[in-house]
Amino acid sequence: MTATRPRGRIDKRHAILDAAFTVFAREGYAQAGVDVIAAEAGVAKATVYNHFRDKENLLRESITASADEAFATNMAAVERLTASDGDLRALLEEVGQRLALCYCDDKSWALTRLLSAELAQFPDLLDIVDGRAANRVSEALADRLGRLMLAGRLRAADPRTAADQFAALLTGPLARRARLGTKPVPEAELRDVVTNAVDTFLRAFGAD
Repeated sequence: MTATRPRGRIDKRHAILDAAFTVFAREGYAQAGVDVIAAEAGVAKATVYNHFRDKENLLRESITASADEAFATNMAAVERLTASDGDLRALLEEVGQRLALCYCDDKSWALTRLLSAELAQFPDLLDIVDGRAANRVSEALADRLGRLMLAGRLRAADPRTAADQFAALLTGPLARRARLGTKPVPEAELRDVVTNAVDTFLRAFGAD
């Protein structure tokens, strides 16, 4: 009996965080009611307060959980970028495709819109997302590209700059096409964005 209690508490916490993110993204912080979040999570309102104290702390914790989730999915894509032999263009396109799908994920767009809406009131939210997801993914991508440079598969350059450029070539066109996730990007169009990004990246960083 006692062995199941921690599991139940963890499950309730996850349910509350998922519900909080959904409600905050849908209604905005000011309009989101803790009673609505509790109903969405299937728990009592008091349970929400027992876990997270107040609505402001719940917002930060839900953003943190979403950032951690985004980090995990993006890292699964970056980790496929190895310095092993093979078609480098095809490898970059595969990784670019996976990163583009992460970027265009509904929850990723919801996080972007929520940050944009609440950043003036809670500027530390961006620090949370950068610290737990964006910066770590960028550093990992720079590390993988640096290994490709050492292996002679890309020209010698600053790996961080290369990582920033690769990401920008993907996210810039996708952000314009998706309009913050309010417009779906067709699969063929997404592939074109990735192909064009890799073409431009290899012109700049491809080995001679």
